[in-house]
Amino acid sequence: SLYSGFSVLFMYFTSISTAQTTDCLHLREQCINAANGCDSVWKIVEDICNISVLGNRCKAEDTIGCNRIIQVLVDEYPEFKNCVCTTDDFCSITTLLGKHCSIDKDNISTETKLQWSLSALSKQAHTANGTCLDVNKDCVEDEVCNKQLSLYLKVCSVNKKCNMEECQAAIRFFYQNMPFEVAQMMTFCDCIQPDESCHRARELLHGKPCAVTAVPPPSCLSVIHMCEENELCRKKYTTFRSKCWRHVTKKCYNDEACLETLIKGDMPCSANADCKAAYISNWGTMLRVECTCQNLPPAEQPLCKLFHHILHSKSCFS
Repeated sequence: SLYSGFSVLFMYFTSISTAQTTDCLHLREQCINAANGCDSVWKIVEDICNISVLGNRCKAEDTIGCNRIIQVLVDEYPEFKNCVCTTDDFCSITTLLGKHCSIDKDNISTETKLQWSLSALSKQAHTANGTCLDVNKDCVEDEVCNKQLSLYLKVCSVNKKCNMEECQAAIRFFYQNMPFEVAQMMTFCDCIQPDESCHRARELLHGKPCAVTAVPPPSCLSVIHMCEENELCRKKYTTFRSKCWRHVTKKCYNDEACLETLIKGDMPCSANADCKAAYISNWGTMLRVECTCQNLPPAEQPLCKLFHHILHSKSCFS
């Protein structure tokens, strides 16, 4: 596997020389200003590592995801290979981020949100009947939206080998830093008729195939179980259930035996603004991966179908 044998967990480690730190900071500046795609990968590193300040330590909240995206950076831009530690669980955050270690973890998001405030799209009311082709066209014609869309598409491009986790991180960055109204326009857009151009636009906006299509498709049971083992995904799933599927959460919480007794008609969904925001927050996580209930034993089918309904049913928003 691409990432096996590597552990580059961000933490304070004192034995890195000042000269090396300076070199890595210089590389970082070059990367941010480069036109070769390095800047978009770097933004995702800062986003997915979600740096938080704990005394004199910087610790990534999603350590596994952080380790992996840094390894992607090193694989694609080998000049960074001396800026990460591959021998143990510690690596100097100052090596890669320098003084940025102590800044607010939301700095990169704040900058992006500031750019979005200049977008005409952010002032546009969300219309439920917008097709994905219309939405895509509106975005491309808007300078701010087009720039953010280009960064995301560069990472998730169908023209290069798909890296699902890297693409998912790019989708999270794209959707979570834009105004809620714009995110709604994009995530809830659809194609009214069999229009090839519209379907292509929808696939681009919705991360298909790279972020959502695994071969072979996992069962919906395994998607939920994998999500619960990942801190970032678990938090999003908990919020999604509490905001959209309160009845399920209230009645059964995580009791799978109880969940099996529920039927779709017994599952009202609250499609309010909080629910929509929680749903959009799932984009760019394994919760959006297309899953199946085929090939499961009959005893596991009811629970699997229930999870499929919770994750992929449009009934909540139609």
